[in-house]
Amino acid sequence: MKEGFILAEELKKLPDSPGVYLMHAKDDEIIYVGKAINLKRRVSSYFRKINNRSPKIEKMITLIHYFEYIVTDSELEALVLENNLIKEHHPKYNTMLKDDKSYPFMKVTVQEDFPRVLLARQMKRDGAKYFGPYTSAGAVKDTIELVKRLYGIRTCNKSLPKEMGKGRPCLYYQMKQCAGPCQGYISKEEYGKRIRRLLAFLNGDYKKVLSVLEEKMKQKAAEYEFEEAAEYRDLIESVKHVTGSQRAVKTSGTDRDVIAMARKEEETVVSVFFVRDGRLLGREHFHMEHTGKDSGSQIMEAFIKQYYAGTPFIPNELLTEFAVEDKDLLEQWLGKKRGGRVHIITPMKGEKSKMIDLARENAGVVLSRDLEKLKREEARTTGAVKELADLLGIPSASRMEAFDISNTSGFQSVASMVVFEKGRPKKNAYRKFKLRTVTGPDDYKSMEEVLTRRFTDDRFSVYPDVLMMDGGKGQVNVALKVLEKLDIHIPVCGMVKDDNHRTRGLYYNNEEISFPRNSEVFGMVTRLQDEAHRFAITYHKLLRGKEQVRSILDDINGIGPARRKALMQHFKEIEKIKNATIEELCGVKGITSQLAEEIYRFFHRENG
Repeated sequence: MKEGFILAEELKKLPDSPGVYLMHAKDDEIIYVGKAINLKRRVSSYFRKINNRSPKIEKMITLIHYFEYIVTDSELEALVLENNLIKEHHPKYNTMLKDDKSYPFMKVTVQEDFPRVLLARQMKRDGAKYFGPYTSAGAVKDTIELVKRLYGIRTCNKSLPKEMGKGRPCLYYQMKQCAGPCQGYISKEEYGKRIRRLLAFLNGDYKKVLSVLEEKMKQKAAEYEFEEAAEYRDLIESVKHVTGSQRAVKTSGTDRDVIAMARKEEETVVSVFFVRDGRLLGREHFHMEHTGKDSGSQIMEAFIKQYYAGTPFIPNELLTEFAVEDKDLLEQWLGKKRGGRVHIITPMKGEKSKMIDLARENAGVVLSRDLEKLKREEARTTGAVKELADLLGIPSASRMEAFDISNTSGFQSVASMVVFEKGRPKKNAYRKFKLRTVTGPDDYKSMEEVLTRRFTDDRFSVYPDVLMMDGGKGQVNVALKVLEKLDIHIPVCGMVKDDNHRTRGLYYNNEEISFPRNSEVFGMVTRLQDEAHRFAITYHKLLRGKEQVRSILDDINGIGPARRKALMQHFKEIEKIKNATIEELCGVKGITSQLAEEIYRFFHRENG
């Protein structure tokens, strides 16, 4: 347990109140977040001997170093807080929704005198009418463009009639895609008629519109204007998408989501069918991350919590393949978010059960299709990480940090730090360094500065499992020197390249370790090395672009624009200046013997 954390004493302090608890591992990582109606009873249960726990929970308990908790006023508040903390920390032992998708709505601002039609990502209680959610933002945008043409509906943000007559009519009016209410070119009553036709169209009265579009498509095809015909074809598909005409569902006009899953070992796909006003608008699938021991009910409950915490629209009915334990609490939470009653139903027979079967069948198809792809992705990421750890004989290589130096003959030296976690780039952890203490082309001293800054900066709260240096023995020794000085113990590898500048192997513990070129670990190390180099080069180019007129000569004391120009006119190239003798440098106008010696020393210092 954590130093100063006495388990028996902390368990006594737990209140008989609802709240959220967070389990921490030895390195302070949050490995599990849970909610409880009674914190004392729930948290204490983890530390009592119980026979029917899942292997996942048993494993998690062995890793708990300490816990903390947050008291809430109700179990409902605990549910909301639990969701937020899971989303923020992604705890290892929580069942996690991998996908983070959002769905667009079509919004008609009927509360305004001259309503607009817009794409919206959230459904708000603002008096507007919302249609959706839809599974294709592209289809929504296409349809908005269509209704502008068909009905002349505005999309601008002018406050009408307050701003009517101010300014000129916009380009959409000139293109005949807006009736020009901002200029008073159409009355409120006539504009209202157009809005009513638009609402009828979005409510499903789309046959007339589709008929017109199909006629235009055929006409353009007959005139051999195939590109325009294709545009009408795509527009027809978009209209069908947003009006839900792809498939009718034999059900009432209730809005409902139908949720079922397919699973194989630790891989689960959850399918959601979106039924709106009795029509199937679309379907989506989501991958869940969990252990193979989690029950269908547990996975279903975790999905509902995480998915509906983020989606802007909640239907008044959820059909679920598995019953959920906290049904009443979830219905209360969803109802509060929706602003009306929400029912969670697990049908056993009838038409609703057939809809569950359809969703389950869809999930199975997706799982079969994606399983091989998921296995390949796992092999090239977490599989490669394990392979690397085994190769080096270290406990873990889950977090790797790679460093690279980039400069042009010592000018504007910069360094990159890239981070891979579980074999994947973690780009929000990347860092760029502009060298402060090193001038000239000295990669070793540059790396020493960068690593010292990295490991003494309090903002870097997480240490890597292994350091990956871009280079061989020299760069590894620099890293080891810095770590020893700071009394930090982290394995250090050098990513060694061959004569063609391609990854060859790893330098570790004074030995070069090679691996097959077709192995997953080889591919991962190559990607890491390339990414460190790319990130450093990108930063260096950015700085060079800001100071294009600058030269490496500007880093030499006593060299200004005039002397730099004189040197370049005399020698023509930087390389010739680098190789010049002191006598040759003295031959340049304005270069004294003392300055010639300074230039010579700059280019011939140790390790330069």
